[in-house]
Parts: sequence; structure tokens; C-alpha cells
Amino acid sequence: MSKRPLILLTNDDGMTAPGLRALVDAVSSLGEIIVVAPDTPQSGKGHAITIEEPLRIHEVNVFDGIVAYECSGTPVDCVKLAKNVLLKERQPDICLSGINHGSNASINIIYSGTLSAAMEASLEGIDSIGFSLLDYSFSANFQDCLPYVTDIVRHVLENPLECTKLLNVNIPVGQIKGVKICRQAEARWVEEFQEGSDPRGEKYYWLTGRFESLDQGPDADVTALQNGYISIVPSMHDLTHYQALDSLRSLEKIELNRVSEI
Repeated sequence: MSKRPLILLTNDDGMTAPGLRALVDAVSSLGEIIVVAPDTPQSGKGHAITIEEPLRIHEVNVFDGIVAYECSGTPVDCVKLAKNVLLKERQPDICLSGINHGSNASINIIYSGTLSAAMEASLEGIDSIGFSLLDYSFSANFQDCLPYVTDIVRHVLENPLECTKLLNVNIPVGQIKGVKICRQAEARWVEEFQEGSDPRGEKYYWLTGRFESLDQGPDADVTALQNGYISIVPSMHDLTHYQALDSLRSLEKIELNRVSEI
């Protein structure tokens, strides 16, 4: 490449999260880095944006020699501000989000602030990757996965994405056997709400639950992760269920019938 690529980094765990520092370490040699991340943890925010209060952003000295900004908003807000305010006329060559503390495989992509930040960049035509490690601990060990992260990012920089602009990359804990290109597995969350009372006697409810995989297909991301492989799922923002279109054509007659009755 004739010029150093511009790499936008963000996350949903906040500027001080070890996963973000690990991502900086993994890709700092690959191009010019700018970090724009939330000033507080934003896990589970999905594609939320801030519209009822002003956004604030300020430069911080967190990573030696790398420009970084903290944002008061959501992960998606961070990407929007980076593109439209901080970078202005400059288009990032790639947007990287993570490394998330915890899985974003299967349906977790729907809730994930990590993947939503990457998806927001993909909507702007920017090649984007969300990285997640299957360890929710703040003290998670990212060292074993960093060479894979570096190689995946380098590959996309050298071979721009064509059929998709968004990759969902999940990394197992422990020995990594390799990389698998996968589809998103069918799964669900079995949810429970723990009831309690605050010091004033008012009830509150705390969401808990467990992840339940409904898919053991050999090409599913959950299967790859269970077998010690990094899963890479090419993702998209089009939620149309194309196979259902023809079965619903009869609904188009509803308005026609109402008009003929009048």
C-alpha cells in the first residue's frame, strides 16, 4: 500500500477497557490509529444513538503516541462523531471495534454495542470488524489472540471486503486451533428477572439468564468456538427475510379489496 491506512478504533466497554488496549497493541503497526470510545461502559446498547441530550467529546492521553477521544455517548455515537466531526473529509480505511469482553456470537450481535459500532461504520461503506473474546472478566488474557487479530486486520486491509462490509469475529478462550468462516447460529436467551427491594422499599428487577444454542451445525459460529476455532461471520444490516416475501403477497390485496367495497 502506498500510504498508511487510517484505522478507526472503538468499543463498547469504554476507553479504559483492557480489550481496547489489546486491540491498539495488535494493529498499531498497521496504520495511522485514531481511537474514539465511550467514557463509560456501554455493553448491550445495540444500535442506540443519543438524541435527547448533547454529546461531549474530549481528547485523552491514554495510548502513547496515538490520538484518542472519549465520547459521552453510545458506541454508535462514537463512530458518527469520528466520521462527521473528528475526521471530516477523511474516510477511514477500516473500523475496528473491541476487543469485547465476552461473546458476540449468534444472536448476541443484535444486542451488542461492539458490533453495532462496526455496523454503523459499514453503513458508511467502511470495511469494519467487530472482535470479541469469550471471556467476560476484566482481567481476561488477550495475548494469545493478538497475532490472529493482527493477521485478520492485515488481510482485510490488503484485500478489501466485497460482498459484505462487516465481519463478526469471535475468539475462543484457550488454545486456538485456527480460523473458520461461519454462519450465525440459531440460539436464544432464556431470561429471568431477579426481584429485589431497594433501601426505600421499592421493588426492582435485575435481568439474568443463560444462553441456549439451538444449532449444532458444523458451519455455525457457536460450533466453531466450541471446537477451539475463531469464528468469522460475514454480517449485514438488511434484516429482510427474503424467503417469506412470496408467502405474504396476499397481504397486498387487502387495500385493493377495501377500495372496491367503498
